[in-house]
Amino acid sequence: MSFGETHLEVIYEDNHLLAVNKPAMLPTMGVADERDSLLIRAKEFLRTKYAKPGNVYVGVVSRLDAPVTGLVLLAKTSKAAGRLSEAFRERRVDKTYLAVVAGEPSLQGGVLENSLRKDERHRKMHVTHQAHPDAQACRLSYRVIVSGEELSLVEVHPETGRKHQIRVQLSHFGCPIVGDRKYGSTAEFSPGIALHSYRLELEHPVRRERLALKAPLPAAWRRHRAISRLLGRL
Repeated sequence: MSFGETHLEVIYEDNHLLAVNKPAMLPTMGVADERDSLLIRAKEFLRTKYAKPGNVYVGVVSRLDAPVTGLVLLAKTSKAAGRLSEAFRERRVDKTYLAVVAGEPSLQGGVLENSLRKDERHRKMHVTHQAHPDAQACRLSYRVIVSGEELSLVEVHPETGRKHQIRVQLSHFGCPIVGDRKYGSTAEFSPGIALHSYRLELEHPVRRERLALKAPLPAAWRRHRAISRLLGRL
C-alpha cells in the first residue's frame, strides 16, 4: 500500500462486522485510486491481519462525510452487507451523533423537519419548500446536553439519512456546527468539523442479538479550548 498513514481504529470486529472510528478528513469511499480512504484502510487491515491473498471483501453500509468523525459500520460478508443495508434503509438502526454548535438552541430539545435539495453547482444542500420537485424530506430529533457562553453540545438522532442532513438542519436552525464553513460556521476548528458519529445500536445481521457500539470523541475536541471547557462541565 502506497499511503503513508494506514492506521485504523477498530471499535468492534467479529466474523461478519467491522466497526471503526473514522478520523476527520478521511473519505469513507468513492475517491480516485491514488487517494486514501476508509475503505482502502479497512481492506488493508483485514488483508494484513488474516494474511489474505488477493482482493478482500468489505461492504460499506453506512458513510460519513469526510470532515465528520466517528463510527462507521462495515460488513465482512455479502450476507451481512445485504441485511445491514436493509436495516439502515428501513430505519432499524438507532444513530446518535454529538455536535458542538455555535450559540444555544432556542429549545432544549425537539424535532427538526425540513425539505432539502441538492445544489450541484456548489456541491452542497439547501433547505427548500416541500413542494419543490427535487425536495427530500428530512427529520431529526435533538437535545441540548450542556451549553456554554458561546457553544452548546447537542445530541442528535437523525431519523432520515439525507446528504449533509445534520449539518444543514442545525445551520438552518441558527446553530451551525463549529468549523463547518460550508454551512455557516465562522468558528475555527481543525481537523474537520465538530460532528461525531457517537453511537450505533442495531440488531446483529446474523446472530440477531442487539448490538450497541460507541466511538470515543476525537482528541481535537479536547485540544480546542472552548470545546474542552464545555466538555469539562459534563
